[in-house]
Amino acid sequence: MPVSIRVIPCLDVDAGRVVKGVNFENLRDAGDPVELASRYDAEGADELTFLDVSASSGNRETTYDVVRRTAEQVFVPLTVGGGVRSTDDVDRLLRAGADKVGVNTAAIARPELVAEIADRFGSQVLVLSVDARRVTGDTRTESGFEVTTHGGRRGTGIDAVEWASRAAALGAGEILLNSMDADGTTSGFDLEMLARVRAEVSVPLIASGGAGSPAHFVAAARAGADAVLAASVFHFGAMTIAEVKDVMRAEGVDVR
Repeated sequence: MPVSIRVIPCLDVDAGRVVKGVNFENLRDAGDPVELASRYDAEGADELTFLDVSASSGNRETTYDVVRRTAEQVFVPLTVGGGVRSTDDVDRLLRAGADKVGVNTAAIARPELVAEIADRFGSQVLVLSVDARRVTGDTRTESGFEVTTHGGRRGTGIDAVEWASRAAALGAGEILLNSMDADGTTSGFDLEMLARVRAEVSVPLIASGGAGSPAHFVAAARAGADAVLAASVFHFGAMTIAEVKDVMRAEGVDVR
């Protein structure tokens, strides 16, 4: 049975404000996260994703406060990621109102964390965020894609497709696949990378990085994405969630 594709606005939150840049640089202010979340909920978002891009210990309480206030205002599932390093971090975010929690760098450093979170809370709360890019220079991976950390600035040499597959086997309930090459460029999702990961994992796959037109969302769905995520095109009014869904429906893509 085909899945209905979810459309998910992503809010990159820095010190309590939504920000957005290109390739994770030159960040500019995009508004108040609670106000934006409420707007997207009203506009028909299927879920919301918050990424704490300044996830230092000093900003933790700000993040919990934003999550609490947002959870009181919206009625769609809320995923929160950034700086999650332990099952206790997951517990605190869930208690603050998150429905799912995104894990990235800490899982790369210690893959057992994926299994620990899945065992304690269930796979359905665990979204593995994979910031991936095409390999360059002397780096080689079998798929041609590698996992990065630190907002795409640091390569790991880890094959992105293999890592997604391994994490799913360890208990990740979803994979958020973010193309660092395409991030913020509005030139389209990395369809080759999506298709490569789709061939190896059966858990839901969220496409991220590069959305610039409704047609890009259609292409991502056809490449195997179960959900499509975008930030700047929604924040700065280039298109609405309703417009994206209308085009997807017109192209024969089943949306919620």
